[in-house]
Amino acid sequence: MVLTFDPFRELDRLAGQMFGTGSAVGGAATLAMPMDLYRSGDHFVLHCDLAGIDPGSVQVDVDGRVLTIRAERSPRTDEAVQWLRRERVTGTFERRLTLGDGLDLDKIAATWQDGVLTLTIPVAEAAKPRRIEIATAGGGRPVIESSASEPAAASRS
Repeated sequence: MVLTFDPFRELDRLAGQMFGTGSAVGGAATLAMPMDLYRSGDHFVLHCDLAGIDPGSVQVDVDGRVLTIRAERSPRTDEAVQWLRRERVTGTFERRLTLGDGLDLDKIAATWQDGVLTLTIPVAEAAKPRRIEIATAGGGRPVIESSASEPAAASRS
């Protein structure tokens, strides 16, 4: 039997219960999951680490502007084992994000690969940047900037 002395084990356990980073005694704790979020062109990409979780237990919901990701890791129930160290947290993992305006919530796509959930959230067409043409007051040709070495746009034929 291997025993290791850890003077901070009880402090870590209590902090985990207070801040939601450990499993609760007698039931599943709601835990945060690590994630990365970035914008790439005209969509946002969210990666959530869910290693060791069955993809079938993962739920992604949108309610109004709130995106909820929920997953569950069940504890091992092997009765014939003697645990020496148990650090992998079990229970319910949940992350809620309030989504801003300008996103196309009907076109969110989700994929799963190697324990990472990836959500792609497109920017709505109305929120994408666009160029606005400026018309002149007489209904003539649009104003076009020119450099000092070129003739003015109005004198071109």
